[in-house]
Amino acid sequence: MATKIADNSELPYEKFLSLGPDSLTEAELIAIILRTGSKDCPALKTAQKVLALAKGKEPGLNGLHHISLEELMEIPGIGEVKAVKIKCIAELAVRMAAQRAKASLRFDYPETVAAYYMERLRHKDKEIVLLLLLDNKLNLIEEYMVSLGTVRSSLLSSREVFIEALKCRASHLMLLHNHPSGDPHPSKQDIIITRKIKEAGELMDIPLVDHVILGDNCYISLKEEDLL
Repeated sequence: MATKIADNSELPYEKFLSLGPDSLTEAELIAIILRTGSKDCPALKTAQKVLALAKGKEPGLNGLHHISLEELMEIPGIGEVKAVKIKCIAELAVRMAAQRAKASLRFDYPETVAAYYMERLRHKDKEIVLLLLLDNKLNLIEEYMVSLGTVRSSLLSSREVFIEALKCRASHLMLLHNHPSGDPHPSKQDIIITRKIKEAGELMDIPLVDHVILGDNCYISLKEEDLL
């Protein structure tokens, strides 16, 4: 049987059925998720407006992470339900990337830690500091957010770090945070607080394995840079 070739008039859903998902443009994929548009703006045109809004935030599809529900709902044909669907698709992409990276995740290899957390944190517009509590074999016991800062800085309490470490009976700990600017180079304050926690950890026999800082698809390990 001959393969059906979709013509330009074929709708995204029918094109998917005849040629598969890899034949669709980004706008057509979003149009299928939306299903309908408005009276004067069909689904495909609505999807193109979503992409234009996303690309105004960040090149490519990654801009979807930075669009708010309110901004999406300003597009004709998109109400709360459709806006939530689009944000859910972006979140699924983050979790799929983390799942792929999880297979090679090792907390003594900072590049694998960066790969696992990259998509989750690099799109955030605030600094998020995660405390990773590890057992004596460097397996993750628990992940704890110790600080949620502004776009410029975050506040990290060493007292809170060790309260959580003792509560979970952690044998080692690791710090990880993002730089919304996209530049992972540590600030003077990053280095000071890291060394303070390292010294406290040595006294309490809960060593700090590393402090990994995430930028835009790049990272810096303070251990690799000899800054611990």
